[in-house]
Amino acid sequence: LLIFSPICDIEVPERLSSSYEQLRSYHLVERCVHVPAREGSEEEILLVHSLKHLEVAKSTQTMNEEELKRVSENYDAFFFHPSTYRCARLAVGAALQLVDAVMSGKVRNGMALVRPPGHHSQRNAANGFCLFNNVAIAAEYTKLKYGLQRILIVDWDVHHGQGTQYTFEEDPSVLYFSWHRYEHQEFWPSLKESDYDAVGLGKGKGFNVNLPWNKVGMENSDYLAAFFHVLLPMAFEFDPELVIVSSGYDSGIGDPEGQMNATPEVFAHLTHFLMQLADGKLCVILEGGYHLKSLGESVCMTVKTLLGDPVPQITGEMAPCLSAVESIQNVRAAHKPYWKWLAYEGSFFSFKQMLLINGFIQKLQVIKINPKKFLELHMKNIVFPVPPIKTATTGSEGSELFLPEHVQLVKEMDKTEIKALVSDFYADLVKEDKTLLSIGSMFVILDKILRKEVCNGIAASPTAALSAAVALRHSVRLGFQRVLCVFVGEMQMIPNTEDGKMLIINICEKQQSGKTCCKHYISLNWKEDAEGNDFFSAVLGFILPVAYSYQPNLTVVAVGPNRSLGINGISLLVALLRGLAESRIFAVIEDTEISLMQNVAKALVGNSTPPYGSYVPPSQEKVNKIKALREQFQQEWKMLQCSGKLSL
Repeated sequence: LLIFSPICDIEVPERLSSSYEQLRSYHLVERCVHVPAREGSEEEILLVHSLKHLEVAKSTQTMNEEELKRVSENYDAFFFHPSTYRCARLAVGAALQLVDAVMSGKVRNGMALVRPPGHHSQRNAANGFCLFNNVAIAAEYTKLKYGLQRILIVDWDVHHGQGTQYTFEEDPSVLYFSWHRYEHQEFWPSLKESDYDAVGLGKGKGFNVNLPWNKVGMENSDYLAAFFHVLLPMAFEFDPELVIVSSGYDSGIGDPEGQMNATPEVFAHLTHFLMQLADGKLCVILEGGYHLKSLGESVCMTVKTLLGDPVPQITGEMAPCLSAVESIQNVRAAHKPYWKWLAYEGSFFSFKQMLLINGFIQKLQVIKINPKKFLELHMKNIVFPVPPIKTATTGSEGSELFLPEHVQLVKEMDKTEIKALVSDFYADLVKEDKTLLSIGSMFVILDKILRKEVCNGIAASPTAALSAAVALRHSVRLGFQRVLCVFVGEMQMIPNTEDGKMLIINICEKQQSGKTCCKHYISLNWKEDAEGNDFFSAVLGFILPVAYSYQPNLTVVAVGPNRSLGINGISLLVALLRGLAESRIFAVIEDTEISLMQNVAKALVGNSTPPYGSYVPPSQEKVNKIKALREQFQQEWKMLQCSGKLSL
């Protein structure tokens, strides 16, 4: 082992071996398809790098220690070993093998555990532990081989991937998003072009997105806010054909480089969101991560989610800090000229104006604890057994024929038993015998969700509004403390929400008479655009931030009569809400809606991405509606505080 600098102490082989051992300990290795690595060819490396850079790297294989030291001194934070060149070629080849496996349909998604990382390396230079830019080469390779025209690269490493930025800053076919510790240019690589106003050059303007973190100590809520209010709206508008993640876990808790406070399960949530893009084609390629325990647990959270496991409950206060809000607002302002979803957002507040705002969280300290011990305790609460059945339904034999194959029938409840339960607790709601069977189906599925025998469930009902009212009361009676209900259509029976055990978001064309909006009952008046799906902005800009602020332990999605959303919008809603409540969702749909049932079941099963329809930017009227709701509720639901005008 040749080490010329103490900087190099953290980039060790154990980064891979300990991550792999952690995957084995969670029994995840045997659930994955193993794709053999290969060396990237010289032609593939030359897709991004110059011949001169390749020749210098190749020549180091036969150098002695003194020569290696001399060559290494030409680069910033890069140190050659005689094996570096071959290892770097293997890292490139492994990344290309992964994109080939995903693009050919052999696998739906995947992760490449590689060393050395790549996102700092540039056309003519090694940099920051990186010799060849694995992710940039993978993107160029995929464009060439598969003719892709839109690739999204998400770089959640704590350092700015300036090498990737330089490669694509004039290229509108690659949308590059990076968040990174910046501290007003004080943190490495300390470049002006790592700031929010570097939006790309020429035809690439608007396709380079830098979100600088100007303080350490960022938490889960800050990372989620960046996704809700910057990345995801851009990504859905961009509509990528492939998503590649520069997956650095030095942005996680305990890392000596990042000094951030985000815990491993946040990477499960970020991965889950990205799986909704590009028909699920997602390639995660390792970059940094230097605290071995934090790295290993974060890798496992990512892989569990790629495998389709339920997403663990997020921890920590759901309120972004002032510094994060400043950065997010600056990015949105810089990119307003280039993105339709930002077109009607109006003016953005300056940081000085924001300092006047009450209710922001100042939580920018590094946790002064032993990260290894903290993570051991933390992960015991986060990791839970996967239910044997993911998605359950009830109904007569044959109903499963129109549902996806992975939806399993569970046994109906006896009619006498249903009657007894209804007369004891729900007699004021259930007046007709004909609804009893559908109510019974609901009881069975909800009970199984509570006992963790199934992850989620779907039921057909002749009266979805009645079923939703009974489901909400039954869930609270079963012991669920926070139930989120998203009701699409006319909600004829609105329960009392004052005790905070329920939060209802009613999506309908017009405000329902006699019920005013309050903290736990929100009416979102929305009629989907006939040309395509304009509901993305409402889900990402309002519904998800409110839902994550509430942190439910069960989500009920009900679709009743006169729905104002199409199938695509409802499918999107269900798929994204699967990130909450350990993926516990109960969906109840009007029994005439066969096509909707199929799409919602597909979103619940999660084996493939349901179609969300073509992206349509929202009208000015709809943007104003979302802004008004944000202003009304941002003090109660603080994840809303990252966008638009901020109330004083």
